Amino acid sequence: MAMEDNLVSRDATAFFHQKGSSPCLSALRAAEGIWLEDSEGRRFIDLHGNTVHHIGHGHPEVIAALKRQLDTLPFAPRRFTNEPAVGLAEKLLAYWPGARAKVLFATGGSDAMEIALKLARVTTGRHETISLEGSYHGHGFGAFGLSKAAADPRLGPFLPGRRHVTPYWAPDGAQRMLAEMREALGRSETGIAAVVAEPIRSNCHVPPDGLWAEVRDLCNRHGALLIFDEIPSGLGKTGRFFAFEHVGAIPDAVVLGKALGGGLLPIAAVIADARLDIAPELDLGHYTHEKNPLTTRAALTMIDIVERDGLVRRAAELERRIRSRIAALASEAPAILGVRGCGLLLAIEFDPAAFGMNPGPAFAARLVSRCFEFGLSTTSKGPASIGFSLPMTVTDAELELCFERLERVAAAPPC
Repeated sequence: MAMEDNLVSRDATAFFHQKGSSPCLSALRAAEGIWLEDSEGRRFIDLHGNTVHHIGHGHPEVIAALKRQLDTLPFAPRRFTNEPAVGLAEKLLAYWPGARAKVLFATGGSDAMEIALKLARVTTGRHETISLEGSYHGHGFGAFGLSKAAADPRLGPFLPGRRHVTPYWAPDGAQRMLAEMREALGRSETGIAAVVAEPIRSNCHVPPDGLWAEVRDLCNRHGALLIFDEIPSGLGKTGRFFAFEHVGAIPDAVVLGKALGGGLLPIAAVIADARLDIAPELDLGHYTHEKNPLTTRAALTMIDIVERDGLVRRAAELERRIRSRIAALASEAPAILGVRGCGLLLAIEFDPAAFGMNPGPAFAARLVSRCFEFGLSTTSKGPASIGFSLPMTVTDAELELCFERLERVAAAPPC
């Protein structure tokens, strides 16, 4: 324990402290497949993975592909292209179900969201946005400003023209969301450039049928773009390659990230209608690593693995199996209420009363801590639920082990 305590202490001294990442819980020495191993040898099933582990941690084929790429072309300066960058662009575009599209790459989801916002502004000649209150789209001043109407005042002003509407997951949220969108689109003096949202929220809230089709229609009538953030939900995690394929609406642009780099390297992408390609004189996403052969090779290999191993189909199949098993657990363990989400982007809902507590941050924190005690690494997905987001490569035996540990969490004495 001394070694781990020392590293965690050194980390806390060296890094700025910030919510959710520092100070740290523990120190890792290995990550493979569904497993995390800390410096003291404790092993945890990773039910969170920052949503990067679609194909598990440290996939050997991605590592091998990166080693080969290092021996051939490790970097490409701006203004030069390379085979993996073009290959990745073509691969992503082959999945696009709408009209002809084009792509831009960035080093992270927040940066990619900023690119999408720039495309919306230059295309529409407007700057105002509509987004869902309490969502999350990254930490750039543009992207983060989409998340909350009132951020911490110490951060100062964000971009102007931000409009936030009631999210569909709130009580009576879908009706309120549509009504507030109609009002914002109708009353804006300068016009709305874009509606920005996750088609399926990363907290695993699935929208009601027809909701996004109505939003798509509103955007069409008012000349606004529809931008979907699939940074956590895309690339097969929900049982479809794009999460928006579940919701009956094709966006003008989609943003991908997190798992795109195979869980090893940071890369994100914007895929957008080619009709938005109207500002070649501007630097919309002129990043040093925008066509990096290493990051694009990781992404290309990741998608090849997803295709070859039928992992999108497996995510859909495993959702059905997990729902059935959680329903059986819920009938035996009053602490478990059920599961929500899509594919392997799931959350398990608990009854705080079974633990002698009320729903809220304190219960959520205690629930996450309890999971940690039983070898499950996860995060809260609301006041009374935890993430149950496994890699699409999880084996049947590993899934059974997850259920066994979850059952022990639910059966433990009250907090």
